[in-house]
Amino acid sequence: MGRCGRGSITLRCVAMAGIGATACNQIFALVDVNNFYVSCERVFNPALENKPVVVLSNNDGCAVARSNQVKALGIKMGTPWFKFKDLAKEHNIIVLSSNYTLYGDMSDRVMTILRGYSPNVEIYSIDESFLSLNGMSSLWPAAVDMGQSIRYRVRKWTGLPVCVGIGPSKTLAKLANHLAKTRPEMEGVCDLVSMPQAELDAYLSTTEVGEVWGVGRRIGAHLDAAGIKTAKALRDAPPSWLRAKFGVVMERTGNELRGASCLALEEITAPRKQIVSSRSFGQLVHTLAVLSESVTSYMTSAAEKLRRQRSVCEAVQVFIATNPFREQDAQYSNSITVPLPNPSCDTRLLVRAALFGLKKIYRPGLAYKKAGVMLTGIGDAGVIQRSLLVQHGVGEKSEKLMEAMDALNRRFGRNTVAIASAGTNRAWRMRRECMSPCYTTSWNDVPIVHADH
Repeated sequence: MGRCGRGSITLRCVAMAGIGATACNQIFALVDVNNFYVSCERVFNPALENKPVVVLSNNDGCAVARSNQVKALGIKMGTPWFKFKDLAKEHNIIVLSSNYTLYGDMSDRVMTILRGYSPNVEIYSIDESFLSLNGMSSLWPAAVDMGQSIRYRVRKWTGLPVCVGIGPSKTLAKLANHLAKTRPEMEGVCDLVSMPQAELDAYLSTTEVGEVWGVGRRIGAHLDAAGIKTAKALRDAPPSWLRAKFGVVMERTGNELRGASCLALEEITAPRKQIVSSRSFGQLVHTLAVLSESVTSYMTSAAEKLRRQRSVCEAVQVFIATNPFREQDAQYSNSITVPLPNPSCDTRLLVRAALFGLKKIYRPGLAYKKAGVMLTGIGDAGVIQRSLLVQHGVGEKSEKLMEAMDALNRRFGRNTVAIASAGTNRAWRMRRECMSPCYTTSWNDVPIVHADH
């Protein structure tokens, strides 16, 4: 057995009659929720089933989720809302604002179900997870049966439709998931491990190279120019040629397509080295007081993320900007980094530093569209170097206060306890004019069922 690394590579699956007859070290499943945001909305509003539905981004800016009916109309991901308003009216497209609270909670429910199928799960995104199936073949008559069980259980317990792709590498599992979604004959589950070689070659020959995980638009254009137009062509390209022409990452992708697992399952998410919290405002902001509210709110969110990964930071950066698309307005953008007196994750100290920086870069008389904060110099909270000088935002008092604050907000809802400078009106909040209720996280939004006697 060889390694997948920077040196010469020996495949870890020894082919006999296709992937299905190999002795593979790894078997992965990729479970992906179909049209996730749209599907979450349909769970609680069945009237949206089989209707064209679009979910918009922050401030109702552009399309971030589309139902299959909308995709068929040619509306691309990221298309600005104003560009397809007329088309939406013509085809009765239902347009919704993003409801991230609902989507996050539904995602947690799906991931909890998946952990019942494998002890080793990597949450790849809000709607995708990789599962390791190593040593689990005896639990099911076939991997497809397990995949169908996952689909049935997730659908029954959450109402969400999922597809399952199975392969001897993460890249092949991802590709299998694509086939499961686009090939009706597979009924939502594709197993490339047991698929005969001729059948696999046929599918890869009709799959564009741009559908391969890790092949973006730019590298896809270069591959196409070099004659690599399909997934099969990429798989069959010599590893040394791929490395010389496109680098070690594409060489690794080629090996993954041949069944050599080069990408391990990442069950523990590495702590972030930078944490950013930023959004555009729902309306233009003109005063320092309102800017301070937004910066306090963003810093509160960033500090919670910092504590969640048990880290501290050494400095905070604050940035503000006007709207570059309003050419009639005076333009200005600026940022400032404020070092902390000592590493901390205490919201009070971080907000104080952020507001200090904001006052330094604020210019009156301008219409601001965006503000944000970034935490830098992030390290492990357990290895803080103590100082003989007075420490700010650290110690037992600080830790207990932050723990109590986080616990109350988790139990009773976000911003139940907040820094006073965050304000209560928050007119700057992003625009979400068509947002659905938070069905699963707010008692006030729980659906009411009426029954006739």
